[in-house]
Amino acid sequence: MNIKMTVVSTKGGVGKTTLTANLGGVLADLGQRVLLVDADPQPTLSSYYRLRLSAPHGLTRLMVDASVDEVISHTQINNLDLIYSDDPDAKVRDWIRDAVDGRVRLKHILSKLDDCYDLILIDTQGAVGPMQDAAVAAADLLLSPIPPEILSAREFVRGTVEMLDRLRPMSYLGAPIGPLRGVIYRQDRTVDARRIAEELRKEASVPGKGAISILNTAIPAAVAYREAATHKIPVHRHETKRTGPTPSARDTMLALTAELFPHLPLELPLLSEGGVS
Repeated sequence: MNIKMTVVSTKGGVGKTTLTANLGGVLADLGQRVLLVDADPQPTLSSYYRLRLSAPHGLTRLMVDASVDEVISHTQINNLDLIYSDDPDAKVRDWIRDAVDGRVRLKHILSKLDDCYDLILIDTQGAVGPMQDAAVAAADLLLSPIPPEILSAREFVRGTVEMLDRLRPMSYLGAPIGPLRGVIYRQDRTVDARRIAEELRKEASVPGKGAISILNTAIPAAVAYREAATHKIPVHRHETKRTGPTPSARDTMLALTAELFPHLPLELPLLSEGGVS
């Protein structure tokens, strides 16, 4: 079964790329065939992991030529591939806006890879626009990281939900909008952060909000996530154990995977020194 998930938010700087990269890493180590798609003009995900093989082309060829040939790069992590962003001037955004099938094209293109990958994870920019619309329309499931800050919480409730409501008519074009899962991101142990998280869960449970839920798993505010990005390895490899009340990155990523993809096995392999498979 192939699942496509888009990590989305209408607010920038909330952790979409880090979340996408680390989910891709843990899913690959769990034996899943994973493809990362960097749909952000700022290609942070494209350089998150070292590449074993860099393809000649990336996102532009995928979208404009509707081709999956020569666009898939291979990271140094087994089972984890990448379509990198090669669109620094956001020209693909303009092409999507003007093309008749622009906003649904990504969904149909990625369906060509259904037999090649178990999961496809799409990273998006933190701004409403044609590229984000196409990434949302391509997904079976949406995931939105939400820092436990009042402005981020309000933007999630207002901007992200409004965006989904605006895109629901896409179902008439064969691209129904998938359910939205919110994950509390960079949660610290302050009373204020816990209060905002509780308010978010209450807000999401209000009738009329649609298929929206806040996950039980929260990503803590821990230095391990920044350190793992510096070393270009998945965070579950970098922090396998942790003392104190905050769960380790390994336990957190496995718990998040179990909530998002309950059908998957959760046994990680033993890794060699340095976290290289």
